[in-house]
Amino acid sequence: MPKLLLAALGVALLAVLSLFVGATDLSPAALFSSGPESEAMRVMLASRIPRTAAVLLSGMAMGVSGMIMQMLVRNRFVEPGTAGTVESASLGILVVTLLAPGIDLFVKMLVAALFALSGTALFLAILRRIPLRSVLMVPLVGLMLSGIFESVTTFFAYRYDLLQSLNAWIVGDFSGVLRGRYELLWFALALTGAAYLAADRFTVAGMGRDFTTGLGLNYRRVVSFGLIIVSMVTAAVVVTVGTIPFLGLIVPNLVSMTVGDNVRRAVPWVAVVGAGFVLVCDLIGRTVRYPYEIPVGTVVGVVGSALFLYLLLRKDSSLG
Repeated sequence: MPKLLLAALGVALLAVLSLFVGATDLSPAALFSSGPESEAMRVMLASRIPRTAAVLLSGMAMGVSGMIMQMLVRNRFVEPGTAGTVESASLGILVVTLLAPGIDLFVKMLVAALFALSGTALFLAILRRIPLRSVLMVPLVGLMLSGIFESVTTFFAYRYDLLQSLNAWIVGDFSGVLRGRYELLWFALALTGAAYLAADRFTVAGMGRDFTTGLGLNYRRVVSFGLIIVSMVTAAVVVTVGTIPFLGLIVPNLVSMTVGDNVRRAVPWVAVVGAGFVLVCDLIGRTVRYPYEIPVGTVVGVVGSALFLYLLLRKDSSLG
């Protein structure tokens, strides 16, 4: 517990640093010496605080979602981005944009979540019907399914001149986060709390259907609850900031190497490490080409791919 508190304190210090990094010059002295109606205070309340909160909430929620999916599928190479969940959510956003462009953002998230849930359920149904001779088969099936969803989405986006909007959904970017445009992510935080409360059931479900049923639990109900959490969280993050690759894959594996596979013990660590990882990548994206920005999805993709290769190549790898 002291180590977890120390890690949370480190993330909190990074969050404070994040409040004062950006294109607008904003120092603590300027902030506290000015009045509540000053330009510095308006920038802080309207942009910096919402952006930092969105970064923390997205990192926590997507990290925990990746861990839940890995437990339910029983494969450490799986995350929402390698199971068709993210791509099917993007397809849902495209559909609702075409059919009802002025609809409320919350309804758009619900439609995206419904598509994400359907895409993930299709992924699980395919896994049950094919022989899995290698642990790599699971993510390969997910990547192929993701490619199909992505191709369909791109075709219709091109057909209806929405490729630019589609690009905004695909590439994770916090630069457009302002007050009033990120609050859906608090819903994702509530789902992360629900995942913590159901952590013991996910741990049992990760040991298989027979083991779960033998303990008197309803395996199908536990899996369905986990998939609903993953789908809703993915939809909320994609609708708000776009996709963040590798996050749900890298963070749970790094935490598992340190604290083990008990979900109840790992959830707080995954939440803290996920938030810190995205926050560090967002700070890198904001500083390497200052005052311009590199989207956080690009930075996470580069850093995450390097960490993924490390996980694959380390000698005592226990992935899968």
